[in-house]
Parts: sequence; structure tokens; C-alpha cells
Amino acid sequence: MRYIQELREGEMLSEVYLCKTKQSMKTKAGKTYYSLNLQDKSGILDGKIWELSNGIEHFEAMDYIHVDGQVTCFQGSLQLNIRRVRKAQEGEYDPADYMPCSRFDTKEMYSELLKLISSIKEEHLRKLLELFFVEDKEFAKRFCAHSAAKSVHHGFIGGLLEHTLGVAKTCEFISSRNEYLNRDLLVTAAVLHDVGKVEELSPFPENDYTNEGQLLGHIFIGAEKIGEKVKDIPGFPPMLAMQLRHCILAHHGELEYGSPKKPALAEALALNLADNLDAKMETMRELLDSSPEKESWLGYNRMFESNIMRTVEK
Repeated sequence: MRYIQELREGEMLSEVYLCKTKQSMKTKAGKTYYSLNLQDKSGILDGKIWELSNGIEHFEAMDYIHVDGQVTCFQGSLQLNIRRVRKAQEGEYDPADYMPCSRFDTKEMYSELLKLISSIKEEHLRKLLELFFVEDKEFAKRFCAHSAAKSVHHGFIGGLLEHTLGVAKTCEFISSRNEYLNRDLLVTAAVLHDVGKVEELSPFPENDYTNEGQLLGHIFIGAEKIGEKVKDIPGFPPMLAMQLRHCILAHHGELEYGSPKKPALAEALALNLADNLDAKMETMRELLDSSPEKESWLGYNRMFESNIMRTVEK
């Protein structure tokens, strides 16, 4: 099998992929075409069917499809121009090849998370984390298998755990360099900042927005979940609970990025910066991994608003 991560510009391809999404669109001239997201465990590939000819058989999103086409490059990202497509038959594919996974071991990451939780000295915060990740076995299982996004960054099995651990470790470092920060509050907020994504996104293979995700969003869902758990912990300091929920509500930093509040606490600011750093660096890693190794300039990227260059070793 030719995994998406192995593809290079100019290749002719005949392979089976999972059709993650399918959209019927029109060109400026009014001509109908299909825009697809093709997926395997190594990543996601943009696919286009420009000519709706007899070689294009009926298929829907979430079908495994056999495609014939050519790999091209558009705005720095690979794209597949599809000329023939049909639904794949049983025996032509193994579903395990189509679920993208973290490059890190999930069990090891979960063990690291538990060590972080045990390092929290403030008893109410530690108990809150234990309610989520130790005592609620079903939630912990779902969390460890979930993605952190539909696309953009950490959009794979284990991605939510990987991202959460990365943000929490960065927050630990920030707190070690800035003694005025409440380390326990900051690390707790980091571990909990995306718990709402378990409800916002459906599990694989769909990995798409749920009704709750569309109508409420993970920030509100997470703050609400934390508020409910806090009620189960006797003597939880009200101000501490409010400060923790503020960190969650403000962790996207700006109102236009979905945060109901802008950071008003130093810990909320630190969490926002750590979250943004981890997301952006993973986005860059995924961009570099999906681009031809021989190319130094990878083209313009809309997220970074820049023409990206791969570091050239001397």
C-alpha cells in the first residue's frame, strides 16, 4: 500500500483510501466538481475530481474507495487529481491501515499524564484530575483514543492525549521560569483545557463535529464539565474553581478565536501561549512531513501566512 505520507508530486497512483469527506462544488465557470479528503493512518490528502465522467462511479463520504490519479502540488500541499474512482470491495483493504495514530505510545503518554497528576500538591485540584483520568475509566479510555482536532493539528488517534501532554509539559517549564505563577493551577488547567473535545468531536473513523460541538464548542463544554465535577469535591475553594474555569474559557486567547473571555490571569495567559505553541509546532511538523523531502521551499501556507522553507542542512 502507498501511504499518503510517502506520496510525491508527479506520481501516478492507483490505491484504496478512506473517503473522509465529499463535497460537490462549482468552479467560477459554473462547472461541477468533487472535493474530497482522503485518509489513511499516515495522514489526510486533498483530492479533486474535475471531470465527472463514466469512470467516476457512485460513492459517499466514509466509503473506502479505489482511486486512480496523479499527485500534484497546490499552495505547498499535495493534492490528488482523480480520474477514476469506485467503491472498494471487501478484501481490498484493511481498516487498520486507515486510522491515523500518534507516533508516540498511548500507554506511555497516559503514564506520563498520571505522573503529572500525582505531582499536583493542592489536594482539591489533584482530586479533580483524578475524577477525570483515574476514577472515570470510560472517560480516560475515550480521551486517550481521541483526536485533538478534525484537521489542522493532532487530528489522529491519541492526538488529544499527545497535545494535552505537550501543553502540560510546556506549562511546567513556564512555571519553573516564572515563580509568581501558581504551578498547580496552571498545570491542572493545561491537563483539562481540552476535555470538552471528547464531546465536541466524534470518535474515529468519523472524527467530525457532533451536535454539541457545533452548537456549544469544546471550550464551553469543558468549563461545564469541570464545574460539575467540582461540585463532587467537598470544600473545593470557590475562587480557585472560578480561576480554573477562567483558564479554560480564555485558553484560545482572543474572542475571535472562540474564547468567551480574554486571559485575565497570568496562568490563563501562560496556558494560551503554551496551547498555541504546541498546536502551531505540530502543524508545522505535519506540513514538513507531508511535503517532498527534496524540496526546500514548500509554498505559501494560509495558517502561517508565509511561504514556508525547509531547513537545509549544510
